[in-house]
Amino acid sequence: MRRIDDLIDEIQRIGFSCRRCGACCTGDGAGSDLVLLSPAEVRAACNAAALPRDEVAEPYPESIDGPDGTSCTFGWSYRRQEGHCRFLDGTRCTIYDARSWICRTYPFMLDGDRLCVSECPGLGAPMTRDEAAVLACDLLARQAAEREEEDGVGQVYACSRIPPGASVVIDSEGVWTVHG
Repeated sequence: MRRIDDLIDEIQRIGFSCRRCGACCTGDGAGSDLVLLSPAEVRAACNAAALPRDEVAEPYPESIDGPDGTSCTFGWSYRRQEGHCRFLDGTRCTIYDARSWICRTYPFMLDGDRLCVSECPGLGAPMTRDEAAVLACDLLARQAAEREEEDGVGQVYACSRIPPGASVVIDSEGVWTVHG
């Protein structure tokens, strides 16, 4: 298990300050701005935007096809429009206070104990130890939330029977049939 102080030191050494440019929400490559969401994150976005789930989230586009014509994906992503996240207004996030863990911690993520860093114009900017500590705590909370969701998905999947030919999303709260 990684020590929090080491993580804080590494983040501070790399440096980061969000420029509010919106580049992370527009992505140039196919799927580069996809954000995998848990059911709780979908609900938070629905509440913040006062919109129903089908206007906030869509099935994550990567799926596994079964031999009986089934198609399963294991989560949700923010709905996109015109090549960017539907919550991007200019360079501003309209649900900023309710944004997901991925958005909150970008351009950083933890892969086990390893800190991974994505390309971002804000990298290299000086940051205080307190700013690095907030980000480190968010990364550890994100990692715990992702593990919990993954465990929940595994439990739901193990107990589910998917009808032949069905397209479904399986998340920690159940199996959802995809229509259309």
